[in-house]
This record gives sequence, structure tokens and C-alpha cells, in this order.
Amino acid sequence: MVRKILHLDLDAFFCAVEELHDPSLKGKPFAVGGRADQRGVVASCSYAARMHGIRSAMPMRRALQLCPDLIVVSHRHGNYGEMSKKVMKLIEITPFIEKISIDEAFLDGTGLPEPMIDIAHDLQNRVNKELELPISIGGATNKLVAKIANDWGKSQKRTAEPPNTITLIPPGEEADFLAPLPVHSLWGIGPKTAEKLGQIGITTIGMLANAPKETLEMLFGQYGPDIQTRAKGIDSRPINLEHDVKSISNEVTFPKDLVDENEILKTVRGLSDQVGRRLRRASLAGTTIQIKLRWSDFTTITRQSTLPSATNLDQEIFNTAKTLFKENWKYKRPVRLIGVGVSGLGPPVHQLSLWDDRFEKETNLLNAVDQLKERYGSDIIQRARNLPNKNQENEPKE
Repeated sequence: MVRKILHLDLDAFFCAVEELHDPSLKGKPFAVGGRADQRGVVASCSYAARMHGIRSAMPMRRALQLCPDLIVVSHRHGNYGEMSKKVMKLIEITPFIEKISIDEAFLDGTGLPEPMIDIAHDLQNRVNKELELPISIGGATNKLVAKIANDWGKSQKRTAEPPNTITLIPPGEEADFLAPLPVHSLWGIGPKTAEKLGQIGITTIGMLANAPKETLEMLFGQYGPDIQTRAKGIDSRPINLEHDVKSISNEVTFPKDLVDENEILKTVRGLSDQVGRRLRRASLAGTTIQIKLRWSDFTTITRQSTLPSATNLDQEIFNTAKTLFKENWKYKRPVRLIGVGVSGLGPPVHQLSLWDDRFEKETNLLNAVDQLKERYGSDIIQRARNLPNKNQENEPKE
């Protein structure tokens, strides 16, 4: 049976959601992201903004230089998450769906009786009409070609409007479709690999598919035959019905570099609470606590520590993160960014002794706090040390 694999990608998703809240943004150059005066970056930008050379991950300051009239819109993470859930629910015409990110998914329609073109049009119409969102779809006999087809189809529509395209590659035409595309279009070919290939005259996927196997093995070892197989449009990967979460983390870039230890640790405390809450929401716990530090010169380090048992408790995460910070921070060294993460994830299992119910009590308390925050907002309950109080003493240094 010929596989029918579709790749679905919501066009400029954050921007499309913002346009639903404010229709006056339609057709205008705008970007979703942080403020330029606070080292913000572009999380997403409208297609009108892209006509000015603006792109995701670009510093907002640079984006405003390219387009002085650019409208900057702050994030609305809750809205994006809720809208993403609606989209994923709407495309559930088969249980074989692999969610890649908040705005991207694979769908296996092999068992459906309709032709792939009809499935694609039906899905696109659903999202366009019921949710008023643009969505582009690529289709092929495998995930690799479906994804590349979608990217290629979107790139061909260079207008100020979202692409909202459908690009399907018929069975047996995978290699012919890929052949003229540049090698960096292939999954797994990064800048360094593309540069190596270019040095021996391989610039297109077709040239890579026809290159001597020995040459690729000499350059990339066992990886060589693998990328050549993909260059021929061959990909047998199945749809992953469960996307394994390997780590949960939060980080923040400060508007101004921080040198005050108490202020930095206050941020570490907040990040630890956020990570703990996300772990409990996902019914997960982790054994490895990690911090990320970026200094004022953009040097970035990560440090981690493994616990004897898994945790999702805010205090345990904070205690370890705090120790890691103190071990790796030179007094008064300016900190530009700090992050806290937990990995080594699994079910939250904790061995309780006959008389030790501290873990259970703390978990119950945190779950109750989580429910209040879910219902009334994250600011409904705050730690006393975070409240403004002139008489409140700073946390003592150790």
C-alpha cells in the first residue's frame, strides 16, 4: 500500500493568531516578540514584514532598522497554545498524527480511502474556514519529502500574504523532485556539511544522490550513505504517535546585565517554580538539574547535577540550581541570561519512609497552588520574599 504522508505547517502562526485579535494588523508589516530596548528578538513576523528582509530570531532592534514602520506585538503564549489545540483537534481525521511543535504536525492518511489531494484540501479548508488560519500542506510517500515539499511550495509564493499552499509529490517522483534543490534543503545537511560537499562540487541534492559512495564515506563516515539514501527521497520513518519530552526548561534574558546576587537568585527561584509547575502539569519528574548562564560578552555555559531520585518539587530544583550558580559565578560578574532546566524525565516516583510524609504534603500543597494559578492566573499566589516590602530583609548569603 502506498503511504500518504502529509506535513502541515501553520503559516506565520503567532502573527495569524494576533490578526484574529486585531484585524487591523492584516497586510501590515509587524512582528511578534520582545521590545527592542530590552534585547527582544523576533519570534514570528508577518509576510509583509518578510518583504523587508525581517526573519525569525532576528534582534528586534535590527528588524526596526530594516523597517522603521514595523509594528511590534508582545507575546500571548496562552492564546497560541489554545489555538494550537483547536487546530490539532480539527485535523484528527485519523489517529496517526505526530505533533512536531505548536504549529507543525505530520499526518498519516494511508488508511483513508480519499486521494491525498482531497485529504489535503479538506484539511486546509477546515483550518481556513473554521479557525480563520492559513495553513500550508506538503504531501508525499514519506515524512522527508512531504516536509521538503511543503517548504518548497511556501517559498515559491513570494507575496505579502501567507502562502496557504498545497504541494504534493506523486509516488515515484521523489528523487526527481529533490534533484534540483540545493543540498542544504535536505534534512540533516547543515552549513558545515553543505560547505564540505560544495568543496567537492556537490551543490544539489541530485548530485549528492549520484555521488560515489566511497567519497561520501571518506568525508562523513557511516553518515555518508545515510544522507545519500535521503537524497534519493527514501525515508521509512513511521509517524511517532507520542513525542517524548526529553527536558523541560525556562530561561530569561535580562534587560540590563545583572550583578546583584540576590536579584539573580530571585530569578533562579522564579524559573525553578515555573519548571516545577510544568513538570507537575505533565506528570513528570527529573533526575538532572541544569542551569544555563550567559555572561555580558555572550559567552554561554551550562552546568548540571544529578540527584539520587527524580523530583518535580520547586524547592529541590531551586536548591540544586542555586548551588550550581554559586559554584560557577564570580562575584559581580555581569549576567546577561540565566536558565533552569530538568532532564532525565520519567513518572514522578518517590520512595516514602513509614514516618516521612514531607514529600507527599509538599506535592499536595504545590498541586493546590498550581490549580489556583491555572484558574486565576500566575500572580494569584506569590512568595513573600517576592512581594515589595521595605522592611523585608534580603535572603542571607551563604
